[in-house]
Amino acid sequence: MYEIWLMLNIVWENALLLWPVLLGAAVLWAVAMALAWRRPGRAWRAGLPHALAAGVVVAVLATLLMPGWVGSSLSDMGYWVDWAILLTLAAGCGAAAAALAWPLAALRHAR
Repeated sequence: MYEIWLMLNIVWENALLLWPVLLGAAVLWAVAMALAWRRPGRAWRAGLPHALAAGVVVAVLATLLMPGWVGSSLSDMGYWVDWAILLTLAAGCGAAAAALAWPLAALRHAR
């Protein structure tokens, strides 16, 4: 149970450090959603595969690059909590990228 609490604390502390980036991403997402929602002929379903592909690419890149951003390396990942945190943060980055890419891809495929 301690490991899970530790992981949640680390995620929370990272969020506190990155709140301007998170706020900017939320505003950017809201603007992209508003633009896509207002445009007639948007194709949400056609844009979904492109958004998911962008999310997967960002998640893989985040998995490889994130340890270096915090002064570590993949070889230092010796405990399951380290991997859980890394994969969770990378999945969050991928989900954020997919969420940002989806309205843009829907606009790109608009009729």
